[in-house]
Amino acid sequence: MNVSDTTGPDMNGNVTITDCGDSALVAKAVGLDAEAAWRLVHALADALDAVRLTGVHDVVPTYDALLVEFDCTATDHDTVRRVLAREAERLGPDPAPTTPPRRFVVPVVYGGEYGPDLPEVAARLGLSEREVVALHSGSDLTVRCLGAPAGAPMTDGPPFPAPVPRLASPRTRVDAGSVAVAGRQAVICPMPSPGGWPLLGRTPVRVLDLHSDPITAYQPGDTFRFVPIAPQQWDEYADLSLADLADLADLVDLADRHG
Repeated sequence: MNVSDTTGPDMNGNVTITDCGDSALVAKAVGLDAEAAWRLVHALADALDAVRLTGVHDVVPTYDALLVEFDCTATDHDTVRRVLAREAERLGPDPAPTTPPRRFVVPVVYGGEYGPDLPEVAARLGLSEREVVALHSGSDLTVRCLGAPAGAPMTDGPPFPAPVPRLASPRTRVDAGSVAVAGRQAVICPMPSPGGWPLLGRTPVRVLDLHSDPITAYQPGDTFRFVPIAPQQWDEYADLSLADLADLADLVDLADRHG
């Protein structure tokens, strides 16, 4: 790859690197299926973090692209591009995961005041509310990237028969722990914030730990398994964090007791 070329692919033909303003670059996976593209950009993000390149202050991987932000007084596009190209070539088109994924259990109270949009989502999908809950909680959903605010876990959506549209009028406040869906994605809101995604329910467990580094126990590649609980069981889990429910034994126990 000619590192002065800001649009051409690297020598593996799987990454393009493009300038993004005066202090950022975008590396995008090309010529791969969605799953392979996602694995490649997240492996590239890990590789760049490990290099600790002077001047780079943020690396943000998404589904098939990676934003690299840097201090343009400490480094430049060509330097960062050269390192990205080198690491992309080293990784190749199918890099192995750097860390094994974790599985998190997420107890959820569905419907009512906890999930006020459940009836409308069910009606749009032509399903009963019970069927929507069963699909949302019936399989592991992979965390694909961390979004706003504060590292919100953006996961694969459940296998609904159609995408779920966003709300026509977004809410000015969504409570922490709210479990929402939109399009073919799902998310847990980690802290109070505005939001336009339909709310199916809410979890009593803490999503963030502001005293830890990082503040999230999960990372892209981990999976969530949602487990329905009754409103009267809220207090049973209110003092727990997601990190407290991060193994299969907890999942089996919750499902046996509350499924």
